[in-house]
Amino acid sequence: MTRYVGYDFDGTDWQAVELGLEATDDEHTDRWYSYPLVGSDHQVDVHLAKAVGGYEVSVRVAGISDPELRLRADTLMAAFAARPIP
Repeated sequence: MTRYVGYDFDGTDWQAVELGLEATDDEHTDRWYSYPLVGSDHQVDVHLAKAVGGYEVSVRVAGISDPELRLRADTLMAAFAARPIP
């Protein structure tokens, strides 16, 4: 997703997301972590939350106004949702 918004996601971003996910709960909307991706082409907000008692992470992307970016986001979400956990 970062590539499509024009954002250079790096190690410090991963650290922030990892820390932000610690206290999340996908069953409570007020306990999701939000991470803004402000790129050269678009700005979106990625919302993440862990499944309590599991390894899954729920993801929502908000703020997509471009139809092509929406299609790319939907495709990525569908592809990762279908991927089995090793």
